Amino acid sequence: MSFRTIIGLMDHLSQKGIAISGDLQKRQLINMGYFHGYKGYRFFKNSSRQIPFRSFADINLTVQYDSELKSLFYGKLMFIETAVKNIALNRIMIDSNSESIYEMLHSIVMGYSSFPTGAPEQLKREAQNNKLRLESNIQLSLSKAYSKGNPQVTHYFNRPGGGEVPLWALFEIMTLGDFAHLISCLNWGTRDNISSDLGWQIVSVDTNRELVYRFLYILKDLRNAVAHNAVIFDTRFNKSKPSKAMTACIQQYFKLPMPVYFDTISDYVLLVCYYLVHLKESDKEIKSFLENYESITDNYAVSVDKKVATAVIRPDWRTKISLAKNLL
Repeated sequence: MSFRTIIGLMDHLSQKGIAISGDLQKRQLINMGYFHGYKGYRFFKNSSRQIPFRSFADINLTVQYDSELKSLFYGKLMFIETAVKNIALNRIMIDSNSESIYEMLHSIVMGYSSFPTGAPEQLKREAQNNKLRLESNIQLSLSKAYSKGNPQVTHYFNRPGGGEVPLWALFEIMTLGDFAHLISCLNWGTRDNISSDLGWQIVSVDTNRELVYRFLYILKDLRNAVAHNAVIFDTRFNKSKPSKAMTACIQQYFKLPMPVYFDTISDYVLLVCYYLVHLKESDKEIKSFLENYESITDNYAVSVDKKVATAVIRPDWRTKISLAKNLL
């Protein structure tokens, strides 16, 4: 099977109308990779929305912009994941009056028998299926951790007489997606309590008490994209449609004149800001986060061709960030 050398790829880009030449741009192409760089960043969300690149310099600047966004988000996402897990863990142990996984499953996870007589059969079966899937995910997480020799798990299984792994150890090894699923399986009372512990106000449209886990699913998609160095500037990582409650919550909190559909990266900046405020991060720290996003985006906008900037940066981003800063 034939392939193109770096020089061949440079010639190929030139034939496509992308200006590229010289040792510096050759090295930049080598470092970013033709397939990761040009192939990955030549469109916005999908291949039908091509970004009008005319120079390799603008491609390189777009890759750098995306990398700077990932650096901006990374630390905040790790902080949020850790903090929310610990807040939820504390509440689950209080509500189940135990640090036992099995007591949690028995007392505050919804199943078929959690509903009163006359409740829709489909609703009861769906809850039971979710509970069974949760139990399976827990066992799988423990099995993977044990096979890898994770000391937080092996300590309990290998001690004389064996033993049960406590909730706190489970939470340490759970992925963010599995954690979100666990929260979704809890009864409404515990979900309400977790929301209250986070300092959230119950949104009137959140009739099914879904916000506390749906926001985690949204964050999970961003977190995984950042961790795996996937493209994030156009939010192509988001595969789920936000609920009315999610849109209303962020729009109402930040007093936005426009809806929030999590289809622009600035919407995720707002969501991270929402978490940071309720996790009691300092106004100075949150303002710095918002200003860094402004600086990264402004620098990119003035560095690339205007048509490229228009294709990559959504026009309402500055309004959203200004309104967020006004709340601090």
